[in-house]
Parts: sequence; C-alpha cells; structure tokens
Amino acid sequence: MLSSSTQQQPQSLWLDTLNEPIHRRPSLESDISVDVAIVGGGFSGLWTAYYLLNYKPDIKVLVIESEYCGFGASGRNGGWCEGALAGSAEKYAKKSSISEAKRLEAEMFDAVDEVGRVVAKENINCGFIKSGFIKVARNQPQAKRQIDQIKSARINGYGEDVIRLLNREETITQLNASKVVSGIFFAPSATIDPARLVRGLAKTVENLGGEIVESTRAIKIDQNKVLTDRGLVKAEVIVQATEAYTRNLKGHKLDLLPVYSRMIATEPLNEKLIAEIGLANRPTFADERYIVIYGQLTEDNRIAFGAQGTPPYLYGSKIKENIEANDKSQESIHKTLIDLLPILRDSKITHHWGGVLAIPRNWLPGLHFDSRTGLGVLGGYVGEGVAAANLAGRTMSELILEHDTDRVTLPWVGAVSRRWEPEPLRWLGVRTSRRLMGSADLSETRSNKTSKSAMLIAHLLRGD
Repeated sequence: MLSSSTQQQPQSLWLDTLNEPIHRRPSLESDISVDVAIVGGGFSGLWTAYYLLNYKPDIKVLVIESEYCGFGASGRNGGWCEGALAGSAEKYAKKSSISEAKRLEAEMFDAVDEVGRVVAKENINCGFIKSGFIKVARNQPQAKRQIDQIKSARINGYGEDVIRLLNREETITQLNASKVVSGIFFAPSATIDPARLVRGLAKTVENLGGEIVESTRAIKIDQNKVLTDRGLVKAEVIVQATEAYTRNLKGHKLDLLPVYSRMIATEPLNEKLIAEIGLANRPTFADERYIVIYGQLTEDNRIAFGAQGTPPYLYGSKIKENIEANDKSQESIHKTLIDLLPILRDSKITHHWGGVLAIPRNWLPGLHFDSRTGLGVLGGYVGEGVAAANLAGRTMSELILEHDTDRVTLPWVGAVSRRWEPEPLRWLGVRTSRRLMGSADLSETRSNKTSKSAMLIAHLLRGD
C-alpha cells in the first residue's frame, strides 16, 4: 500500500513541474481560412507544423487543440524518445521488403538524433540526453527472448553499437534490479521531459509564424473543412493528429483503441540511493514481461515509472479524467516498482497520473496523405510516439509540400488498419487478453518456463 503520509498529486509530474504555469491560448474566435489546418496540439501535430514552417515560411498553418498543447499523451508519457516502432519490422517487411523495413528502422534511429538537433537549435530545454535503454530479463524465459532478439539483430546487420547483450553483472551495474538474469542495451534512445518538449515546440511553432488555438474542440473533419465548437476552419490541407482522442471525431470512434497507461513518480532521491540503483547517464529502463513497464531517472533524481493500468480500457472507448488517477491501479504500479527496485520501498510517491494511448487494429503505426482530398492522418503509436511522431510529422510535411525525399516512400507511409470490432467484442477482447498476458507473466516467473500461450495471444490480438 502507498503510505498515507505520502503527498501525491493526481497530475503529470512533467506538467506539475514546468517552470511557468500553463496559460491557455485564445480559442478560435470566428470562421477562418488557412493553408493547412492541423487538428491536435500534441507531438504529431506540432512536429508537422514545425517542418511545414521550416520548409515554407510563408505557409499559413493553424493548429487546433481541444484543451492545451501537451494535455494528452505528449505531456503525460514516460519520456522515452526511443528509435523504435511498436509495429515489428517483419510486419512492415510484408508490406514492402526486408530492405525497406530496415530503411524505416534506420530513419527511426535518426529520428532520435533529429529531436536532439532541433531542441539544441531551437533552445528547447527538455533535458534531452541520448543515454540508451536498458531492458532486464528477470527469469529464464525472458533471458531466452533476449538471446533471440540479439540473434535477430545480428542477422539484420545490427552490431553492438546499436544493441548488445549484457550478462548479469553488466546489467546490475546499469540497473540494480531484483532477480536479474541478463540484460539488453539499446543505444538509439534518449531520455526527455515530454511536457517541456511539447510546450517548447508549441512556442517554437508560434515563433516561426504558426498559429495555435486552444480550448477549441474539433467535432467533424470534412473535405477541406474542420467543424469546431468555436467556428468553421477551411483549409486546402487538413492533418488529423488526434491519437487516442480520434474517438471524439464524428464517424471515427472505431479507428483507434484508447488504452490507459498510468505513472507514478517518487520524491527526489538522495545520492546514496541513486548510486545503488545505477542508471548512470540516465538511460530509460524496463524488463521483458509481456505487460509493459517503463521508467526513467529524471533530471531532479526521481524515478518516474509506469505501466498499463486497471482498467486498461473503458467500455465504448470512453475517455474519463476521473479514471486516470485510479487508486487501485496506482497501488499496483507502486507494487511493481518495489518488486523491481526494492531499495525504493521507503521512498515517497509524490505524483500519480494517467492517460490514453492509441492502438490501431493491426498495431502498425503509420501515416497517409491523400493529395486529391488534402487529408492527412498520422499516429497510432501504441505508446511509442515521442520519436515516431517526429519522423511522422516531418514526413507528413514533405508529403504535403510534394518533396521528393527518401522518407515519403518509407513502408509506414500509406499504412492503414481496419477498424476495431464493435462492443462488446472490443471490451471483452482487451480485458481478456490483458488478464491472459498478466497470467503468462506470473506463470513464467513461477515456473521459469516460457508461456507459449502468451505469444499466441499476442499474435491474435495484433492480427498477425
């Protein structure tokens, strides 16, 4: 149980610790016409606006945000800027070829560096540090999966400069977790403060001449029109960058699945604790369980840690703010953290929060732009959107401006997914699969044997 003396804030640590308070920008005041209207003021929408304005400074860009920039996943995530996509390289290869899938992976690696280049150029202080990612195996089945990952990486031509296997001693030096068997270090990954990045990016877009309206809810996107609760926006090009909140647009409720993830953050830790935990240079960290966990050591020496929450999904794809700070879910995440890092048992939890991420039916993030209708759609990152949104936004801007770059032919361009099943199938599927995957994790820990059912469930869930 969390200590009753713990002073917790049911708000994102990142948003709560900004250097300045959030003042909402003005809403849309009347009907307007622009060159490009972007619905969504998170990473995807803002990166698209940023590159459009860099490539064509005189273009008239309007970003339409229903709350404020960073309100959604962009201001609440784990702060992982990882050069990886949720969709497997094998699935992208089926759409194209192995070489094309590898080209997409290479662009994702570069997207991490691109974020670093932009934050340096635009003086966005978001704590960006390219420190890699540590993933620990805590039982034999997890260790076997790591060996298989390394074998696959070598077959695909990736050396130790990209990904390498760590023995038990090397892993503990990096992250002194409990029950460690082995580990993997993945180099193309950075740690950030996501709220400072998204807020800084919004200011940069405005400095470049873009306009942002907040507290303006998009109701419907039609050809060259966005109907909002504040007026009508006409545009030659419309970009839909709404992620999990796509379900709020008329006619799009089944496009993406909004799934809850939740986080906690400790009080700032003393130097002795930090020295014992490890995490030199602040890599992000996780383990090999099926129910994903994720963490980082923040700039002010807290551990920010998250996992899929309870409940993971609300019937009818509902999104409710009061469910994001679910006490039962926060207790479960805290228990998971203490199991991983027992040394934090007496450390207070100061913040707990949650939010929704978006999952396409085929689990393949992607983007597409129809030059005939002027409609572009991007997203569905399955919780791995910080670096991916940069690549997607840059690519979307190039598609809009008809730039002939290598990015516009990547295999995730044009990727589309069928819609999710109607209720109650959606609700039953998510809840059942979540319980089965959790049971598989428990079974592997207890028996030290691989759960074959877990892999079958994962393939069925992702439509493989």
